[in-house]
Amino acid sequence: MVTQSPDFESSEPFVSLRGRLLLATPALNDEIFDQSVILIAEHTQKDGAVGAIINHPIGMTVGNLVSQLKDSPISALPVLRGGPVASEQLSFSSLSWNQKNKLLQLDRISAETAASAITRPDHVVQAIVGHSAWIPGQLEAELERHTWIILEPSAGLLRQPHDIDLWKRLLSSISPYHALLSLAPKHPILN
Repeated sequence: MVTQSPDFESSEPFVSLRGRLLLATPALNDEIFDQSVILIAEHTQKDGAVGAIINHPIGMTVGNLVSQLKDSPISALPVLRGGPVASEQLSFSSLSWNQKNKLLQLDRISAETAASAITRPDHVVQAIVGHSAWIPGQLEAELERHTWIILEPSAGLLRQPHDIDLWKRLLSSISPYHALLSLAPKHPILN
């Protein structure tokens, strides 16, 4: 989400969310970000934040989208909708777990690098159209409004399907309260 710069001043010291997950709260009434899990790739006080939704498949594979990659090992890879920014742009990323017990994310890798990484059992390769971005202070303001739940990724993230149900699985894993939140209807006002 990119909007005009909010008037946001926090007395809290800046903490980068790079490498962390954002889970949309059920109160977030936005079709693009509904039940989304966003992996934050970059987050600085000066430049804002950039990430991608990792659980919204668009119903197409890389081979369907790019005919030149029909014979590639990544041709059957599902394409995810990463967000509303640059939504016509396809990019690849690789996720793995490093020796420091942290998620290692390589963004904007080439199709060749993605094809090589997909053969490694300790890597998850993603094909993503678009991304999500926040101007400086915007994400912090959204966090103050409890729009997002911050979650430190675990190694289990790489073993789970990155589908729409990832949001429910991750939210349910936090606490019994969050498990109840994961059961909230999409449009509570209609019930």
